[in-house]
Amino acid sequence: MSGQNQTPFFIGYLPIPHGLRLFLVVVSGLLIGGFAALALAIGTAQGNPGTGDFQWGWGPQEVTGRLEIRPYPLLHVTTGSKHIPAGRTLLLSGVGKKGVRPRVAKLDGRLVRLKGFALKRGEIDALQVGDNNKAIVALDGKAPAVKVEPLGRWRLKGEICDGKCLAGAMRPGRGLSHRACANLCLIGGVPPVFVSSAPVDGNDFFVMGDSKGNPLPPEILHHVSVYVSLEGTVERRGNIMVFKVDLSSLKVL
Repeated sequence: MSGQNQTPFFIGYLPIPHGLRLFLVVVSGLLIGGFAALALAIGTAQGNPGTGDFQWGWGPQEVTGRLEIRPYPLLHVTTGSKHIPAGRTLLLSGVGKKGVRPRVAKLDGRLVRLKGFALKRGEIDALQVGDNNKAIVALDGKAPAVKVEPLGRWRLKGEICDGKCLAGAMRPGRGLSHRACANLCLIGGVPPVFVSSAPVDGNDFFVMGDSKGNPLPPEILHHVSVYVSLEGTVERRGNIMVFKVDLSSLKVL
């Protein structure tokens, strides 16, 4: 009809007007391309989660060594397996989000045999100890002493993580996106690990304890997965580093 408005108008139950088809194709293409570019930008901006992983392909590992429970349970391997050589020091955790302290509390300084699955990331070696009664066996014989090398007092900047996820149980195992998971692991008794922004004697990862070498208090959970600075003494035990922190020095950066 002469004078009638000829502007295309979309009605859901009718075919798309010819004049709107090109507009919809262009807008749809821009939206899809824009979201794809945004996803790529976010992904490339994330830090490398690292090479940590559960070593399922190795199968269950059985190792013997001296067990220490302070600040958190560690095993200094004296008789290794095919994949875990003697001389390594293992962080210990249980299955799931729990530690092994209640199961090994009476075995401090003893020679023990442990069975479980290995995790590895950088200089961190960890063992998820099995739940069954045969996974932890106290042995007769004297456990050899472990060499402790004091490395002085340091102020380190970095992030507090849980040692199990960081070693490879989860990826990336660090950062704010992992905070809730990390805190659940730490509440369960998994050893906390400090990831330093600068190495000390070639090491970036440190098992944490308080200034007296005891487990950290619950208040530390408020500062997990954020960038902080801490002062304390560093010592090497076997091939692992221990950071005994002065909690009064903690600063969120």
